[in-house]
Amino acid sequence: MKLRQNVKHFAAKQALTLPVVGDAVNDRLVDLHTNVFADKADASRADERRAHLDDFFDATMDTYVAALDAGFPEAEAREITHVQANFDFYNHGWTEMMEFPVDELADHYERYESFFERYDITIDEPLGTFAPADGITEAPSTPEELDDPEHPHAEGGFADDVYVETDDGEIVVGGQEEPTDVDPSEAPGVEE
Repeated sequence: MKLRQNVKHFAAKQALTLPVVGDAVNDRLVDLHTNVFADKADASRADERRAHLDDFFDATMDTYVAALDAGFPEAEAREITHVQANFDFYNHGWTEMMEFPVDELADHYERYESFFERYDITIDEPLGTFAPADGITEAPSTPEELDDPEHPHAEGGFADDVYVETDDGEIVVGGQEEPTDVDPSEAPGVEE
């Protein structure tokens, strides 16, 4: 998958595990992801998906931290959460929101299979053990979209590794080196 990566991603990585600040960053990242993906949804469906997306992305923040704790670099830990989201979008038939084509689902799963298995994450159960005990808000599915999926926001051909686009537009396989002087206060949500 191709992701962007800049100093804000590294700042969020650090800030998510800090007391008090971590909660604010978590909430801001959830809002940010919900807004980005709701904007990719069919306009007539976006609002009915928001509560589901909020709950789903909140759970993936725990996945992100677990992946970092398991030794994954920032880009891969973040990609894992995006793969989970794409599994969820696929399961709901929300193909217009997907970041990679349907035919790359298994490839993305297999790249992180050992991590996914550890946490019972599957394509059918994308949150695995990270699913909240009280569940997440349901949203209407559009399974008919799977018959002839359209992926206006998907980029295929990036299933073999994590690809990172830097602020300069350079594509780096595997992600960038983490800067040594990252300030957690630059993370989204810290100053709000």
